[in-house]
Amino acid sequence: MSLTQSFFVIGLLIAASAFFSMAEISLAAARRLRLRQMADEGDARADRVLRMQEQPGDYFTVVQVGQNAVAILGGIVGEGALSPHFSTLFGWWLSEGNAQTTGFLASFLVITSLFILFADLFPKRLGMADPERLVVRLAKPMAWCMTILRPVVWFYSRLADALFRVLGLSSLRDDRITSDDILAMMEAGTRAGVLAAREQQVITNVFELDTRMVSSAMSQRDRVSFFLRDESDAVIRLRIAAEPFSTYPVCEGDIDHVVGYVDAKDLFQRVLNNQPISLADDSLVRKVLIVPDRLTLSEVLEQFRQVHEDFAVIVNEYSLVVGVVTLNDVMSTVMGDLVSPLDEEQIVRRDENSWLIDGVTPIGDVLRALSLDELPHAEEYETLAGFLMVMLRRVPRRTDSVSWGGYKFEVLDVDSYRIDQVMVSRLSQAGSQDNANTPGTIV
Repeated sequence: MSLTQSFFVIGLLIAASAFFSMAEISLAAARRLRLRQMADEGDARADRVLRMQEQPGDYFTVVQVGQNAVAILGGIVGEGALSPHFSTLFGWWLSEGNAQTTGFLASFLVITSLFILFADLFPKRLGMADPERLVVRLAKPMAWCMTILRPVVWFYSRLADALFRVLGLSSLRDDRITSDDILAMMEAGTRAGVLAAREQQVITNVFELDTRMVSSAMSQRDRVSFFLRDESDAVIRLRIAAEPFSTYPVCEGDIDHVVGYVDAKDLFQRVLNNQPISLADDSLVRKVLIVPDRLTLSEVLEQFRQVHEDFAVIVNEYSLVVGVVTLNDVMSTVMGDLVSPLDEEQIVRRDENSWLIDGVTPIGDVLRALSLDELPHAEEYETLAGFLMVMLRRVPRRTDSVSWGGYKFEVLDVDSYRIDQVMVSRLSQAGSQDNANTPGTIV
């Protein structure tokens, strides 16, 4: 075989190996959602690829048989075609034995480099760039190869299946899509400019409804405005003017004995009609939804849906009221300031290295604002105030501070044992390094 013929054969072998490389990587990288979309649009080839992805064993067997056979043939042809020429060339400077050895190594290096570049790296990068378009084009030729090589495919596939059974492994592709997968796609979409950062945050907040407790969105007990059932018309009118809300719990004696709630619209209607307001009127007081404080926001939404209400009173295990939550509170958690832009922000960034944070801010929001992965003993609290109490092992006082993860958490204001404001400051680089080597610093 002449040198020209040898190079022609090597070129064909490289092309065949490139075909198998693209077929392999494009099937593995093809997204099922995109293929399903193409199939729904009428592309029958996408349906074929989806079936191949469900049972890829025979497909990859053909790929491996083809690639290994081509590689072996390429080595044989290349060594026989190039080694003599390289040996002759090196014979001008080396002895005959050394020239033959050097010629063989040079031939091996050239053939291997050609296969790595044109039969592996380039086709695989091409397959990764647009896997769905390539795999639907290569599916039919691969089907022909599987038919032609069926006996070989059957033999090696059965051996591979037996090996999987012996090792107790599954050979089926797991195509379940988890919330982490969706969030990762949303993050990639944001980086690519397909999604706005605000849209990504909303989607992330929706998934957090299953993990965030209702206490992270509720109005705390000491901020709840309520009516006693025996209060006079004048007192009720003054309360409405001083604390305008859409809904008020109605209690018997104190806040821990809630008997219902009254809608501000009903009260306003009576005021406009010059009618007296009496909470002893059962037609004015509605039945209230009571939920435990261990529910997640997703579970609270389901409760709202079942009873067709948008207001609930939250109680703890001792049947004491800890707060109230509305549908607007839950939606504010999802949408942020798009729903209630006039509400006071819980996290205010003062400058590049400091934040002013409300003590009742959910710990997840704090982690996001500070770009932290976690805080210690995370299972023992739900708010920033809880974090400080756990770390200090007592009720914090003004000027108490905790340093952790490169940040200093300093209590600025305490009102009746309730932590109102916390100043969070980023420590200096040197301080951060020292802090990273210790579990935490408490002052």
